[in-house]
Amino acid sequence: MLASLTQKDLNMTESSALQPRARWSGKWAFILAAAASAVGLGNLWRFPYLAAKYGGGTFLLTYLVLVFTFGISLLLVETALGRKTRLSTIGAYKVYGRKFAFIGVLASLVPFLITPYYCIIGGWVTKYLASYVAGGATTLADGGGYFVSFISQNQTFFWTILFMACVFFVVARGVKGGIEKANVVMMPLLILMAAGLAIFTLCQPGALEGAAYYLTPDFSKFSPELLIAAMGQMFYSLSLAMGIMVTYGSYLDKKESLTHATTRIGVFDIGVSFLAGLMIVPAAFMALGSGEAVAENAGPGLMFIILPELFTSLGSLANVFGAVFFLLVFFAALTSAISLTETCVSIVADGLKCTRKRAMVISFTFFILAGILVNLGYNGLSFIQPLGEGSTILDFVDFLSNSVMMPIVALLTCIFVGWIIKPQELISEIKEGSSFKLEKAWVVMVKYVAPVLVVVILVAFVGSAFGVISF
Repeated sequence: MLASLTQKDLNMTESSALQPRARWSGKWAFILAAAASAVGLGNLWRFPYLAAKYGGGTFLLTYLVLVFTFGISLLLVETALGRKTRLSTIGAYKVYGRKFAFIGVLASLVPFLITPYYCIIGGWVTKYLASYVAGGATTLADGGGYFVSFISQNQTFFWTILFMACVFFVVARGVKGGIEKANVVMMPLLILMAAGLAIFTLCQPGALEGAAYYLTPDFSKFSPELLIAAMGQMFYSLSLAMGIMVTYGSYLDKKESLTHATTRIGVFDIGVSFLAGLMIVPAAFMALGSGEAVAENAGPGLMFIILPELFTSLGSLANVFGAVFFLLVFFAALTSAISLTETCVSIVADGLKCTRKRAMVISFTFFILAGILVNLGYNGLSFIQPLGEGSTILDFVDFLSNSVMMPIVALLTCIFVGWIIKPQELISEIKEGSSFKLEKAWVVMVKYVAPVLVVVILVAFVGSAFGVISF
């Protein structure tokens, strides 16, 4: 039987590090940082599309239930594992035995794959924000021609590097001096802007019809497809299986309540997702005329083509509304990129036993080189279409990291915690800061329910990518 780690083992592990482990200043610093990681582009361009496609309120209710069962359970697993071991992803698994290090390696590959292309999209957002500030609303709204032309030009490298520089400026200042301070400013502003834009949108002619479509449950649309879509959105939105929560948990003090913290992270994620839908679905409904038409436009197309066209209908307010909206999107992209980068830096520092500064240089160099390669997929390497005609290198990396590796990592983590080290190993850690009233339900979720749901997500998204499953 695998022995549990003693406090002496953990103290020896932590003291062997080249530098003392960083610490959050308190529970809310951790909550804001983790919530900032969870709130990203997926909340703003994927959640509204899914809600419009799958019956509005029906999708909202399903998503709510999944977050506070499946989602919170996995959040608790990762944060408890990180806090108990005081290590980033590879070390957190390896400390229980070298043969388990491969789980940490797989989990660590995910942020290294995601961060470069996430920064590319962040560069697109930065460009649009700058264009609206400069008064270019009319130029951006040309049916997609501007967007397609922009991403195929070499100037995207400049905007990607600019966005990366913003990310590294924050991360370079450390956990307390950089990440905490940035999130204390950006998260409240993000929420206020989302709420303000939602209210403004609802005051526009015809918007209430779209809001009714978004909020009213249509239970006839409840289906296995809806359930899988909600599970997938929840899974990716909460930053699960990419090392972030393990890393952030390793910075959290023992006295803080993990159950309260993870619950509040779920509340933030749902709250911003809800506001995004309340802002975007009615707006797109006004432009496209029906919920079905809204559901056909998702991702970059919705963000960079449909909405800019809608903003022009606001006349003199187009540039103001567009600038505020893309500032909101910029904050969402930046906070998520910061968490991804911090995770990578922590992994490199722990793995190479090097200083944080050296780990940042290594990470930054990798992101630039990988970002150049992915960016070339829209121009010089556009002939490479790994997922079929019309696909790009970015599409492939996104599919590999999100649809394949993340579910596999989550499955292995559930097996590792549920059946190898046993749940009691982390239950004792969870109880360090508070009582754990749902202990038995959590054990059932981790050992039996979550593995099945993760396999469903994996099969559904891989099958959909190759046309085996219609999804």
